[in-house]
Amino acid sequence: MRKCVFAGTFDPFTVGHADTVKKCLALFDEVVIAVAENRKKACMFSAEERAEMIRAVYCDEPRVRVRIWDGVIVELLKEENTPFYVRGIRNTTDFDYETADFYASRDLDKDFIEIYIPAEQHLLHVSSTLVKNAIVFSTPYADYVPEAVYRLINRNKRDV
Repeated sequence: MRKCVFAGTFDPFTVGHADTVKKCLALFDEVVIAVAENRKKACMFSAEERAEMIRAVYCDEPRVRVRIWDGVIVELLKEENTPFYVRGIRNTTDFDYETADFYASRDLDKDFIEIYIPAEQHLLHVSSTLVKNAIVFSTPYADYVPEAVYRLINRNKRDV
């Protein structure tokens, strides 16, 4: 069975993230979506809320599993028994960042395999930051997140 890990803060999970998962499902038997607890980022949503949003998106897809992770990615890959780590790429900035991270991870595990999946052109501008700004400034964002994510954010409407 072929499995990959797709990790990120997903604060919140966007249609761009969902597109990457869709492509992963075409390539792999199982996709582990790891909600990262990045200590350097101040997230709008807790790790539990972010995981709940993603589980809601994939509630009918048994090949997707969501977990929260606070650690080095190579350790997660070992725990999941897969060398495949997927990264969505929107632009050269993403590429440069992910490539530097790849070499650091490769130093920790020589079997580490990173797979870049380019964003579709119509999704290049979509980011979690865009969505968070839309929430803060009360501007429309329904087109930037999966429907289940939109429902959960609005169910849990918060003062931000």
